[in-house]
Amino acid sequence: MRLVFLGPPGAGKGTQAILLAESHSLLHLSTGDMFRRAIARGTPTGLKAKSFMDQGQLVPDDVVDALVDERLKEEDARSGFVLDGYPRNLTQVTALDGMLVARGTPIEAVIYLDVPDEVLIERIRGRAEASAAAGQARVDDTEEVARERLRVYQQHTAPLVDHYEAAGLLRRIDGTTDIGSVRDAVNAALEGLSSSAGGRGQ
Repeated sequence: MRLVFLGPPGAGKGTQAILLAESHSLLHLSTGDMFRRAIARGTPTGLKAKSFMDQGQLVPDDVVDALVDERLKEEDARSGFVLDGYPRNLTQVTALDGMLVARGTPIEAVIYLDVPDEVLIERIRGRAEASAAAGQARVDDTEEVARERLRVYQQHTAPLVDHYEAAGLLRRIDGTTDIGSVRDAVNAALEGLSSSAGGRGQ
């Protein structure tokens, strides 16, 4: 299977993407991991990304796209993957489509964890309180930061939901329930996809 995970910050998509990848023997590809891998290997794209990151700048779409393209060409990604954190905007969607359709391996489904903003804010509050109680408060665990992240998400990433829904690829999952229930709903939503694409080495 070739999948994309979408969801607002705090929806739990990273956790669910990892669980799905493990249960279906797929490669979990997060943007952060891809950056770190390319930088550690000293690839030209990785070094280019690092130059922006070192200056505290956002890595431009074309560099991110090139990095993802390089990673998806590696052997361990050829038999199935879960993309987590990419694409983040419609420009990146177009780039991803170009990479995969050209190879005859398009995205098969997009999992969208649907969680209302106020539930997300409440989760952030709870996490902040727990961190503070443990003496491990994080500067990004504040309601102000959370609302700004949601604003950026709504502006840039939320339009992908409509795009993939129109393409018939979107599986909308209620992300307000517990981790196990969400996991079960994700697995149920993917029933019927080609089992031959379901694991590496198949």
